[in-house]
Amino acid sequence: MEHARPGDAHDLACTVWTLSDGHAGNVRQAAALGEALAAGTMRAWTLRARAPWRWCAPRRLPGSRGAFGPDFAQALAAPPLLAIGCGRQAALATRLAGATGARSVQILDPRIDPRHWDLVIAPEHDGLAGANVLAPLGSLHPVDDAWLRAAREAFPALGALPGPRTALLVGGPSRHYRLDADAFARLLARLARTVAREGGSLLATASRRTPAALAAALRALPAGAPGLRWTGEADGRNPYPGLLAWADRIVCTPDSVNMLSEACATRAPVFVFEPERLGGRPRRFLDALLARGRVRPVDDALAPFEAEPLRETARIAALVRERLALR
Repeated sequence: MEHARPGDAHDLACTVWTLSDGHAGNVRQAAALGEALAAGTMRAWTLRARAPWRWCAPRRLPGSRGAFGPDFAQALAAPPLLAIGCGRQAALATRLAGATGARSVQILDPRIDPRHWDLVIAPEHDGLAGANVLAPLGSLHPVDDAWLRAAREAFPALGALPGPRTALLVGGPSRHYRLDADAFARLLARLARTVAREGGSLLATASRRTPAALAAALRALPAGAPGLRWTGEADGRNPYPGLLAWADRIVCTPDSVNMLSEACATRAPVFVFEPERLGGRPRRFLDALLARGRVRPVDDALAPFEAEPLRETARIAALVRERLALR
């Protein structure tokens, strides 16, 4: 992969493409980096590779230019200055864009040699190394002071709720974490005791991965207690940005690197429920947060502590600009 030469400058007023398979976490990371870098037009592609490329991506097979259909193949005739992909399917698309002249940046470990891209951005806990690899602590996301200010403006009613406002962010079971009904009942009972003792509000939100039984347990929390319970679109607009923006403290299940990264980008203390139950590579990320003192395990006190926001997107964007001589 050809790299920018010292003294070269590439103008980001040109189009930037973001490429993903449409999965929310991948879309969010690619868009966050694109928005942190782009001074001009951005085009978001949602791509689904045809067989056999969807099985082999990001490896290139004969005819790979047509892997994502005629629209993308035709667009490659006029490539952008910068193509940013996230996820394995997008990794083939960024390779194709790079081969036609775009600067190529791939987010998440592509599972093949990073040399096929100008830059690869893989979280520190993945352990990927290379001259063109950047390793953020956690995932990329848009949460910064401006984002939080906009979220407060979008959800002003949350700011009128009594404090302390405890935000509960609920994920779901994963390959590395088992969130069952018994464990979740322990968490809810503990938070209910804390809110009853202190007063304040409990603002709880589920995610796309939250099992129906756990969402039902959230809905069953006493309706008269101040706060809100959001378990899906039937409950109205997703208040997640407002929860991050207005929380005095945040309680998370430990299953999602993205969710923990965004919670830790606020200035609120973050508490993680039973971190010892998490395994695999995500545990390395959680251990790094615990070692830094950015998160603490959930306990009965949920006592406040100084919290320095963890904001890797801006740092990584600056490194991308420097490495690729972007302006």
